[in-house]
Amino acid sequence: MKLNNPLCLAPLAGVTTLPVRELFARLGVALTHTEMISCAGLIRNNEKTFDMLRTSGQEAELIVQLFANDLNVLISGAEVVIKRCENFSGFGINMACPMPKITRNGSGSALLKKPELAFAMTRELKRFNLPVFVKIRKLENNNDETLRFIAGLAEAGADNICIHGRTPAQRYEGLADKNIVRLAAKEFPGLISASGDVKTVNDINEYLSFGCVAVMLARGIIANPFLCDEFFGVTRSDEAKLEELFNLAERTLEISGEHKALVILKRFAGSMLRYSHGSAEKRNLAMMSTSLNEIKQILRGEI
Repeated sequence: MKLNNPLCLAPLAGVTTLPVRELFARLGVALTHTEMISCAGLIRNNEKTFDMLRTSGQEAELIVQLFANDLNVLISGAEVVIKRCENFSGFGINMACPMPKITRNGSGSALLKKPELAFAMTRELKRFNLPVFVKIRKLENNNDETLRFIAGLAEAGADNICIHGRTPAQRYEGLADKNIVRLAAKEFPGLISASGDVKTVNDINEYLSFGCVAVMLARGIIANPFLCDEFFGVTRSDEAKLEELFNLAERTLEISGEHKALVILKRFAGSMLRYSHGSAEKRNLAMMSTSLNEIKQILRGEI
């Protein structure tokens, strides 16, 4: 899969919904991800899980990211995706999530301790003749172990391997190890994407200078939704930024209802209030609000 640019929206639980993917596609990312989708939920015909497969064709290249602890469950889940989902470009396998609710049943970063299963999952998912993106974390012991794991994924046919430079034990604390990303990009040219502590254009450019083919934007793009503008050198007025956020809220309202729209708008509103006069007071008002219209007034400076 050839991307138009190196900026990608990483999979984020509770965040990378259809309206959010559409927003960042408009802002210029070349590829987006669904939230992590449970293959077990797909097999059980869980409607909430099916909701995550909703697409519009306006999301740039779209990767459906799956998680499972069993090879047959993964493949059965992928078969459901093939039948139920439209407008997607490839599969992702999550081998990075460090949270106990995912790892305790052997999914997410628990797969880092089961390399043969991880490689088999990658190899078998390739039989659908679609790109396979794998997201991992730095392994606990040393860089050599991480590089051996990447080599196994590459041999199994992974089209892209995204490395988050924290170990599972770190979760989201401390600093991401950028050196392991640099080593992997050098050893596996054309295969490595980067994740972890991407907050500024300089962070993006540093990862690209290592030879990474793409950079996955995650918590940094929630804090600054217009990081893409900065990377591309686009100047957008505050009014235009607000319009994008309001469009996001209205689209979320249309698809998921007012509660979800409120949650999403509050999640991204902080960046718009950060540098405004009386920002702390405005932020507190916005976080306490239970009305979309009221939050819009706060963001416009009308309250």
